[in-house]
Amino acid sequence: MVKAVWNDVVIAESDATVVVEGNHYFPAESVDAALLTPSSTTSQCPWKGTAHYHSLVAGGKENKDAAWYYPEPKSAAAQIKGRIAFWKGVKVG
Repeated sequence: MVKAVWNDVVIAESDATVVVEGNHYFPAESVDAALLTPSSTTSQCPWKGTAHYHSLVAGGKENKDAAWYYPEPKSAAAQIKGRIAFWKGVKVG
């Protein structure tokens, strides 16, 4: 079981992550949506497409843009559609 933890709070937990470029992409339903807040941030990847972000709010603190996802990934990255990955101090393992 892979877990994503930040600020001593479990953000996501799944045994069905997809690993791309060393990042675990969790199924959206395995992520505690109550800990996510929308962000207007986006970024571009030449082979995955446009990433969108969420900030995390856990244990009374905010971690801006610490979660990302590809709502419409390019065909080369189709396996990450409907999945969320983490960075910025989120421990995944």
